[in-house]
Amino acid sequence: MRCITALAVCLVVAGPAAAYAESCPGNPDAIGTSRVLTISPDDFSRIGSLQYKQTLPLADHEVVLTFDDGPLPPYSSRILDTLSSQCVKVNYFLVGQMARAYPWVVRRMYNEGHTIGTHSLDHPLVFQTLGPDRVEREVDGGIALVDAALGDPAALSPFFRIPGFGRSKAAEDFLAERKLVTWSTDVVADDWFRNIGAQAIVNRAMRRLEEKGRGILLLHDIHPATAMALPILLKQLKEHGFHIVHVVAAGERPKSLPDLIASPGQDKGAWPTVLKTAARHNGDEQPAATKHHRTKIASAGKRHARAAASTPPVDYYAIDRQQVLN
Repeated sequence: MRCITALAVCLVVAGPAAAYAESCPGNPDAIGTSRVLTISPDDFSRIGSLQYKQTLPLADHEVVLTFDDGPLPPYSSRILDTLSSQCVKVNYFLVGQMARAYPWVVRRMYNEGHTIGTHSLDHPLVFQTLGPDRVEREVDGGIALVDAALGDPAALSPFFRIPGFGRSKAAEDFLAERKLVTWSTDVVADDWFRNIGAQAIVNRAMRRLEEKGRGILLLHDIHPATAMALPILLKQLKEHGFHIVHVVAAGERPKSLPDLIASPGQDKGAWPTVLKTAARHNGDEQPAATKHHRTKIASAGKRHARAAASTPPVDYYAIDRQQVLN
């Protein structure tokens, strides 16, 4: 495992969001990225108020956008298009097998300025039940495949999100030994729910962010509804006075990586012109808002993941959230 240079927490202010947005090419109304927050594993071991006492030091109406489970074209690519058009930088947590299947998307994420973390080797069903050997395989194996997709180990940030929030003492201790920052979240938008529509994702994200006033927002870049929701969400975030914060790890990383080109048709996928389920669950709260609940990843991501050439399927699953412990 690479050695992480520990530095003190540093806030790098990129200027007010409005000023940043004015420099966004072709989009004077873009929300932009208001500032960059640099963190070290020595100062932030476990973050996210859903499960931990510590979270990021965000000001009122600041939000960090995070995306799990990818990459998966065409949805990851559509999300990247939206982020680029809005000059927004986010944090990705990639599944190793997905990175191996779509390395050109991983390179694009990095070269467009986003932070790359990891999310295990193959997203096992119940991470909290894994023994030490399997935890090590999932963590180190996922890092190795994302490293390979990036082509430069120095490009990967020491950030890890446990699949399905399936925390255990063994897993958290192992991650701490590896000097990895374990990310939970502050706010969810339920975009993994089966049959959830784009507007419902936006409604839930906005309502919960307004209730908390700030926070890390969890999304998934493998779902068509999320890709459709993101432009609406960014517009509403700006209208409601929210500012985007981009989180990076302390230490030096390459400015860019050699681009990879997808083979013809590999980045296309089946993009829905009309999402059949978009009208369902567009506003009413579901049990997902409670601290303990059963969640489900939409079958679309699972179906597309299974179709990925030369890579085994990724397990997307249902699991109860756990209480905040430490």
